[in-house]
Formats: sequence, C-alpha cells, structure tokens
Amino acid sequence: MRTLLHAITKALHKKRKKLRQSYEKWVFQQRLHPTAQSLRQAVLQESEVALADASSHESEQACLASPDPTVRQGFLLRQALCQEFENAYRNSTQRILIHVPSSAASPAGYSLFSNLAECLSFLGVPTQILGWDDDSATVFAQFEPTLFLTSEDDSYLERVDWSSIHRYRNNHALQIGFTAPLLANDVAPNFSKIAWAKEHGIDFFYSFRDQHYLDSHPVYRELEREGFKTVSLPWGANILRYYPVAGFERDLNYVLIASRKREHIAYMASIAQRYSGFIDGPGWSHIAHFQFHRDRDRYIYSRAKVGLNVHLPEQIHTVFELNERTYQLAACGAPQLVDHPKLLDLAFSKEAVFVADSPAQFTDLFEALIHDPSLGPKAALIAQQEVFAKHTTFHRAKAFLEQIECLSKKPV
Repeated sequence: MRTLLHAITKALHKKRKKLRQSYEKWVFQQRLHPTAQSLRQAVLQESEVALADASSHESEQACLASPDPTVRQGFLLRQALCQEFENAYRNSTQRILIHVPSSAASPAGYSLFSNLAECLSFLGVPTQILGWDDDSATVFAQFEPTLFLTSEDDSYLERVDWSSIHRYRNNHALQIGFTAPLLANDVAPNFSKIAWAKEHGIDFFYSFRDQHYLDSHPVYRELEREGFKTVSLPWGANILRYYPVAGFERDLNYVLIASRKREHIAYMASIAQRYSGFIDGPGWSHIAHFQFHRDRDRYIYSRAKVGLNVHLPEQIHTVFELNERTYQLAACGAPQLVDHPKLLDLAFSKEAVFVADSPAQFTDLFEALIHDPSLGPKAALIAQQEVFAKHTTFHRAKAFLEQIECLSKKPV
C-alpha cells in the first residue's frame, strides 16, 4: 500500500510540474510584445532581400567603409584566417564522410555536422556528406572514405547499412567514430551502446565537450578502459557562414535564434514583454514555420543591439561546453548577453561578454545595454577578436585532424 501511495504521489508531482510549465509557457506567449510576430516576418523578408544582394553588403569596399567597427574588424580577421587555413591540409591522406541529419530532424546536428564538413573541405581535406536519406552503400562505394563520422543516437544508426560497411572494410582501410555513448548528464557510460560499438567495429568516440573536461572527468577514463579513445570536437563559429555584414544599423533591441526551452521563459519573460525584438527557432508557439538558414542569420545578427543567449542547465553546472550560438554571435559582432555556463570563464575574457548569474541580473544588464548604446560595441569587438583567434570551426577542424592522426599512430 505504501509503495502504491508513493507511486501515486510521484505521478501527481510530475503532473503538477508539467501543468505548471505549460501554464508558464502560455503566460510567456500571452505577454509577448505585440510586435513579435510582425517584426519577425519583416526582418526575415528584409534579410532575404539583402542576402540576394550580398555583394553590396559583403564586398571589401562595403565592409571597410562601414561605420560599424565590428564589420571592419570582422572582415580583416576573416580574410586573414581564410588565407591561413585555405587548403592548409591539401596533402592529407584522409577522405572524410560525415553523416548529416536534415535540419528538420535535428537543427543542432545539421548545423554542427554541416559546418564541420564545410570547414574540412576548405582546409583541403576531401570531405563528403552522407545525407539523411542517402543510400550509405552507394555513397561509400562512390566516395571511398577513410574515415566515417556518425552519431551513437539510434536515429542516425538505423539509417546506415552496416552490413555494407562491413563488406567495404574487407577491401578498404576505414576508421569509424561516433559520439561518446554516455547516460544523461555524463553520470556513467552507456554500456549497451559500447557493446554495439564493439560489435560493429567502431574505432573511437568523439565528444562536443571541452578537452579539459574530457581529461578530468572519470567517465571518459571508463570509456578508455573499454578500449575507446574520445576525441574532443567542441562547437565553434563557422566563419564561412557567420560574420558581420555591412549596410545595416543595429536597430533590433535583441535577437534570439534558438529552439525554445524552459530556461528562455525564466530569463526572457520581462525582456520579451517590454521590448520588441526578433525571436526565431523551433518550438515557439507564435512561429508556425521555422526554416533553418545559416546565410540569412548573419544578416539578422548584424542588426542586433543585443544577442541573447541561454544555455541548458547541464551546461551551466559543469565545465564541458558552450552552445554554438556563443561563438556565432561573437563572430558576427553582436554584443552578447549570456547566462553563466562554467566554461565561459575559460573561453572568453570577462570584458568580451555580459554575463548574468540570474534572470533578474539578465534583465538588468539588458536594460543597461539598451540605455547606454556605447557599452555593447566595446565588448563585441573584444569577443570578435577572441573567437577569430581560437574558436572558429577552422580551429576545431585542425585540432580534430591532429587528434585523428595521433589515434592512427597510438593504438589504445
């Protein structure tokens, strides 16, 4: 009887929590600034028009003549970095195939894997995408990869013909890596997935976590004892897509391009009610048709007075990753207001971003940035310098190739 009562109490608690969250979501949407929907539509249309005339906004002449210092600086930093990295690995013996989901299936996965593929190609490494609906046996036969990257998630694995890959390996050298199989919040290895990896010949794991975290967390030593090294592949800014563009004033109070999550309601409720701004992404009730568009996004970020950024709770409490948006906003020169993930203090200087430890402080800092327009650009210039110096996907791709080279030389 006591067990039954405990189960009923637990179920009621979960139900109440779900109802409370639903109510909070409803209140947020009801109190959203009345211009939210019309402003979104207008900004999307204006950005599409501007993108169609990209040469007017992205040429050397236009960027260096821009009154916005982040546009001038961003152009020069991007130009120098592209010259440094273009075809830098053209003599690589790797041929890399990357499994990329559709943007509808996984916006984050599409963004990360597409950005990595583009940057590896730019570095001169033969790279191809295995699309969500591609026939893997055909792609392997045509491209003849030496390295294949996918995810340990079942939605990825079930789209690959593993028997054909086994046959391919009879005549071709091939390394396979997938995301480190861990239980929620990295509490322990997922041993069923590790068994699957051994059965299907997975050679190594990779993780979006920071290298310091991989080196210090005991769960990754457990993976190594199971026979798998874990390669670090953190998020970064793909500067082939994300950079500032000329010809715009920073006329949007704030920009947030992100999937809706509960933390947005806590941190943004007051801001979204009192100020007009641009919100776009999957899961928002006022957005019927979200379309992922990396090239268009830089035209939106270049209009932001403040770029809003909120992380997941696990990113706040452990030193393992920053979201991709942190780097994209910095590359585009948008002054960034962000909550306080622990890795932030290691990745960026305190002068580069505006950091809030609570929703109340988030609101206060936002209002300070709106009321004193000189504050944001100073920090944005520093953040842009720091992201171009060490946090682009060029840097991530280079570090990844170096780690793969070490794996080839040092068996576990």
